[in-house]
Amino acid sequence: MRRLIRWADHTATTWVLAGLAFSLAAVGALPYAGGFNDGSRLATTESLVDRGTLCIDDSIFATPSFGLLARGMPPYNPDIPNIETGGTLDKVRIDGHFYSDKPPILAILTAGAYRVLMFVGLPSPAERPDVFCRTATTLSSGISYAVAVGFMWVLGRLIGLPAGLRLIWLGSFALATVLPGYTRHVNPSLPQTAALAGLAVFLLRTAQALPRIAWGSLALAGTFAGFGYTLDLGGGPSLLACAAIGLFLRTRRIAAVGMFLLAAAPWIATHHALTYSVGRVWVPLGMVPEFLNWPGSPFDPSNMTGFWRHTPHGFVIYIWELLFSYKGLLTCNLPLFLALAGGWRVLTPTRQQIELISLLAWCVATFGMYAVLSDNRGGGCLSIRWFVPFLVPGFWLLGRLLVQRPRTRVDFVLLSAFGFLLAIGMWTVGPWPSYIVPYLEQIVFSALGTWVVIHLAVRLWARRT
Repeated sequence: MRRLIRWADHTATTWVLAGLAFSLAAVGALPYAGGFNDGSRLATTESLVDRGTLCIDDSIFATPSFGLLARGMPPYNPDIPNIETGGTLDKVRIDGHFYSDKPPILAILTAGAYRVLMFVGLPSPAERPDVFCRTATTLSSGISYAVAVGFMWVLGRLIGLPAGLRLIWLGSFALATVLPGYTRHVNPSLPQTAALAGLAVFLLRTAQALPRIAWGSLALAGTFAGFGYTLDLGGGPSLLACAAIGLFLRTRRIAAVGMFLLAAAPWIATHHALTYSVGRVWVPLGMVPEFLNWPGSPFDPSNMTGFWRHTPHGFVIYIWELLFSYKGLLTCNLPLFLALAGGWRVLTPTRQQIELISLLAWCVATFGMYAVLSDNRGGGCLSIRWFVPFLVPGFWLLGRLLVQRPRTRVDFVLLSAFGFLLAIGMWTVGPWPSYIVPYLEQIVFSALGTWVVIHLAVRLWARRT
């Protein structure tokens, strides 16, 4: 046990676990786009690499690709009918040219990394879309998965999880949730999860350094928050606000909040400058109805995200679906049921938990915003893609519960075991599934049923003894 503790607290352990996560993601990366969403992002990356432009008019992911089909290298999942004949529909038309409707920062970073790798022999995207898709997925989703795992290991140590329990907790986070499924294609959800994990660690390090101000930790916290802002403009502003408020409540110093915001500013400014350079607007391009007015566009003001379209009864049902349907946040991440059931026992509004409460407040704000302003449950995605980063504060809360309430550890292991079985199915379908996760209902009902039976048995045994 002492050896395990020494190994767990060694800095190299973080790199080992992150390396294992990266290897798992790299092996599972697929050689084609999974749908319109990642096809749109890859179109921007490919256009930057091959033509140096954000315009996707000539991208292999935005135009018919019969030549590539004949060569046996389809840019898209061959199981999706007719997608090769027209490419992604997640795009906007501005001044007669098409652009992705997705935030550009992640695509630019991926394009820069891929361009560097071309100097050591990687082919251009148009020549080998299979190599390009695998590499782009590994550079974005794979690295993000590894970063998230590494930071969560550090977070577990900071919140006091014992070495053995921390391994189980981290394994649950990495292997018993939707995260493995999201490693298979390009997406913004894993990078934002990594950003949340990094933000959580450096917020805690800032708190632990007080009364000294840890300027380096503040700068890194702001950097991760700024990067997270650029990945999802739905939750980005509220993330920045919740983290800044939490920092002020913790430090009581305007200078600390100023450093945090200053570090976030370059990411935010770059994102909005790029958006303005393309569409001369400050809002996301996909929120401008005129940009979606092109022949064949599947989007218009009647189905765009960003508007209230619910009846009171329908709104209640929609909230239920976001949490408990076959795509629900809790249904697809079984360990979070324990956080919902027992988290309130350890979540007291004290100064010791300001950072956790601030990130949970962000989850609530983001959930509420998407519940009010959407009606499509994130579109064709695994679970609800907007809520994947909620796993970081959710497992932070679980970690506190496992430390303070040891009796919940059996429950956690049970739910994690079933979650691992579910994650295998989610890994097979990837983040943009064309069919429901195999055996989802059976696994979920078995997990919850077993959990209830064990609890009842324990209570009956306690009464008899």
